[in-house]
Amino acid sequence: MKILITGGAGFIGCNLALGLVDLGHSVTVADNLSRHGSEQNIRLALDSGKAAQLVTVLQADVRDSSAIANILVKSKEPYDTVVHLAGQTTVTESVTHPVDDFDVNARGTLMVLEAVRRHAPSAHVIFASTNKVYGDLRSIRVEKSQSRFTLPDYPEGISESFPTNAISPYGCSKLVADNYVRDYATTYGMATTVFRLSCIYGRWQNGMPGQGWVSWFVRCALTGTELTIYGDGQQTRDLLHIQDLVDAFIPVITDRQGIGETFNAGGGPAFSLSVWAEFGPMLEELVGRPVDVHFGERRIGDQDVYISDCQKLSSALGWKPCLSPRDGTGDLVEWMASQLRNQR
Repeated sequence: MKILITGGAGFIGCNLALGLVDLGHSVTVADNLSRHGSEQNIRLALDSGKAAQLVTVLQADVRDSSAIANILVKSKEPYDTVVHLAGQTTVTESVTHPVDDFDVNARGTLMVLEAVRRHAPSAHVIFASTNKVYGDLRSIRVEKSQSRFTLPDYPEGISESFPTNAISPYGCSKLVADNYVRDYATTYGMATTVFRLSCIYGRWQNGMPGQGWVSWFVRCALTGTELTIYGDGQQTRDLLHIQDLVDAFIPVITDRQGIGETFNAGGGPAFSLSVWAEFGPMLEELVGRPVDVHFGERRIGDQDVYISDCQKLSSALGWKPCLSPRDGTGDLVEWMASQLRNQR
């Protein structure tokens, strides 16, 4: 198969490209290389071994109306799938620069959809949305235990049928994109699938304070950098290791499963942790020393708790997450420690 991944030099895109290459597929990565670490991901992950023969990297910005169109038009063979991962991914950045956030996430997605509709109408478009489309969940009952927040009326988590009520410019821009992707299936008959992602973590993630918190916490722990926790650290999330996410993407890409569907993709209740009260002690045990922690004010749009109900995805694909937060974080600690040693 021939597959185009927008934002393919990012964390999810890089891992997905490697997974597809392992299966012998041809992958084109389109990325504007604006995110920190993207050029390193290309150099270290996508420009060596089998990937060097099967991955083509093109610098392109999805906000440029002709960029994706030119990639599709100039291809000698038609693309079977377009995985749209490019986006502005930080809630805090969206609050500071809401227009830029809208431009990348909402208008950029529309540009991709239009390019595919006009130049590769048979291609399957797979879009990476977010759990932030469900809002801060203040409309439902939330309880607080000694170490975490819980959703007593939703023991399996939030399902795809839960009303969308985005909070923060980031949530709004991603919901606009999410709606457009689903509407292009309805209005134009395009093959589309939406994944609403929870907290994804793993190798090749260059986390920062506003996004990719697991990776950022690991980096701070390994480098002895003071870590700021926004809130009391009992905010609760479900974690999904990147390899488990790739395993969910693969059948949707290669077998065209899930066309017309919207899926939550997360770790679910079994793989949920509070961001510091529970994750912190686990991380300190994995790195073998205490982490210097400072607590700050809660951030706009931050959910007390979000846990994905992934039963629909499991039923449709026979999929379930396999790598526990402890094992997945341990793998990330090992990988990042190696990366940091090589940078010295």
